[in-house]
Amino acid sequence: MIPPISHLFARHLLKGPHTVKAPEPSPDGLAELADEFAAQARGRLGRSLAIREVDAGSCNGCELELHAVNNPVYDLERFGIKFVASPRHADVLLVTGPVTHNMVEALRRTWEATPAPKWVVALGDCGRDGGCFAGSYAVAGGVSAVLPVDLHIPGCPPAPQDILAGLLALLRHVEGK
Repeated sequence: MIPPISHLFARHLLKGPHTVKAPEPSPDGLAELADEFAAQARGRLGRSLAIREVDAGSCNGCELELHAVNNPVYDLERFGIKFVASPRHADVLLVTGPVTHNMVEALRRTWEATPAPKWVVALGDCGRDGGCFAGSYAVAGGVSAVLPVDLHIPGCPPAPQDILAGLLALLRHVEGK
């Protein structure tokens, strides 16, 4: 016999969350990263770094880590980074997931709508080469199969500190050009 819904609900409420506690970020490492990122962003652009995120067909693992980067622990805004709703206001296109055939045209149009100078960041292993979806009939490939990629941040999914360090590396790379 199946227990009534109320019993299932009560049992899950009493047991508490079924998730593992996130690792504590290094306060010293985050502070150092914040100071350097703010100096690099303002030095290169004279303002905050504006990012337009595009999900080209991901499993949403990378998006969960992007949300973590925006939470109070990492607080992306304090690094001088903000997400924008329109590619017309963006400096960086941050693309997650393998590029599905259905997203090829949308991704190209988003890139064309982004004003120069613009940079493309492929986030995660799927963004690099299609990851576990490579070879699927629905996947065109990694981001570089559609757009010129300036930086790849590896991981499945990459940790929030790796995302921040990758964006800092992008700013350093821009200085070298």
